[in-house]
Amino acid sequence: MSTVVPFATTAAVRETCLCLHAQRAARALGRRFDDALRPLGLTSGQFSLLMSLNRPEPAPMASVARLLAMDRTTLTSAVKVLERRGLATVAVDPKDRRGRLLALTEAGRASLAVAVPVWRETHAAVDAALGGVDADALRTALRAFG
Repeated sequence: MSTVVPFATTAAVRETCLCLHAQRAARALGRRFDDALRPLGLTSGQFSLLMSLNRPEPAPMASVARLLAMDRTTLTSAVKVLERRGLATVAVDPKDRRGRLLALTEAGRASLAVAVPVWRETHAAVDAALGGVDADALRTALRAFG
């Protein structure tokens, strides 16, 4: 078996690999939202996490991890940053002492309220930049993997 992968294969993967194109698009979108949210002291990931905690009741860590497609270790690290900033809290789940419940603080709600208009404006610009692409169809297709 040959250990040499022809450059033509590299070119074909570069042109056709959905994973590569999704990763590139995700990084570019992330940078765009990071730039927009930076003046508010948030990253796009922190905005998504705050939004996922915007619920009437504290959220179990496992459900937030599933929603954000994160492993629990990564989520724990991200929540600790928000917790140190006073934007979120972590409490022991009284129904299952092994579990943790995540919630926004008043400061977290206020931060989210300021960030939402920035997100809306940035999101509208992203939708417009898609040109003739059906954004709803794209979202539907992406949900197939999440």
